[in-house]
Amino acid sequence: MAVAFYDLGSEAGLKKLDDYLLSRSYITGYQASKDDITVYSALTSAPPAKFVNVSRWFSHIDALLRISGVTAEGSGVIVQGSAPVSAVATPPAADTNAAAAEDDDDMDLFGEETEEEKKAAEERAAAAKASGKKKESGKSSVLLDVKPWDDETDMKKLEEAVRSVQMEGLLWGASKLVAVGYGIKKLQIMMTIVDDLVSVDTLIEEHLTVEPINEYVQSCDIVAFNKICKYQFDGCFVDVPCMPRKLGMLLGRMGAGELYL
Repeated sequence: MAVAFYDLGSEAGLKKLDDYLLSRSYITGYQASKDDITVYSALTSAPPAKFVNVSRWFSHIDALLRISGVTAEGSGVIVQGSAPVSAVATPPAADTNAAAAEDDDDMDLFGEETEEEKKAAEERAAAAKASGKKKESGKSSVLLDVKPWDDETDMKKLEEAVRSVQMEGLLWGASKLVAVGYGIKKLQIMMTIVDDLVSVDTLIEEHLTVEPINEYVQSCDIVAFNKICKYQFDGCFVDVPCMPRKLGMLLGRMGAGELYL
């Protein structure tokens, strides 16, 4: 079932979206998709700063659109009670027949930007440039299950093969072997990624489950996927997995530190 959001121009609509994005980087899946573009386009302006999760997501999508665009299809999203959505990612594909073109005239969901939308995008870009501040890209902590073919697979060579995958924005962390049954063990391994540079889906599909690594690796599953936040403690900033908002507020009251998303 597609995710649905209503009246994103209201406080209640933004609050629902903010709660939804508390534990997610994107509207659907683990990379930016046309679902993110649909919701992004439904927002007439940057969300208020009090909606922390929406503001973080909005800034990220806005940066992607200005730098590289978004091409992933997504799983589907419904936005109601807002202005018609125009495409702002990659250009639409050419019309396949005249009948489809006539239908598009009646309901143009993927047409050109209106003058108002172009002006709003230019104003946001100008404001970001005028601030003179380089925003630090978000990071995420990911726990992977890497499964071998059978109990005869050399798990040491399997881990070496996994760690041999290197790319900008990817840092492998701690690992351990976990018994599955019948003498078979799986590798659980942590990694830290820079969201703008590394797609977990692409990492699995194009690196970890293809030759020559698939000689050892049968499949990979995402066990946990958490955004990393900056936490201030005794005047120092450290990266930690994002915690629920209520826990962060409780730590703040206790004087334990301050959380920065």
